Amino acid sequence: MDNKKLLGKRIKEIRKYKGYTQEKLSELIDIETSSLSGIESGRFFPSLHVLDKMSAVLGVELVEFFKFSSVDMPVDIDKEIINIIENQDKNSKQIIYKLLNAAFSTIG
Repeated sequence: MDNKKLLGKRIKEIRKYKGYTQEKLSELIDIETSSLSGIESGRFFPSLHVLDKMSAVLGVELVEFFKFSSVDMPVDIDKEIINIIENQDKNSKQIIYKLLNAAFSTIG
């Protein structure tokens, strides 16, 4: 994956984690929604000025946008795991419990 796509994917991940729609973030950083969509899809790079505004609005340091190694991992993995489990029915939770119990009993 090229850097434009990685950067766009990371921006989208952070935006969603922080609870912003494309429309709201675009409004707050004073760009068109279509421009933000283009950035997030990797069609083009944002300017440094736009990245600086995004970091201020999203409350993250600029460097967070370039931490590509975690692109496929949620920003808050603990919260994401809890959300996944909470959205399951009782039978699925029992299966998850058995899998986790079996997996971690072999480790320790």
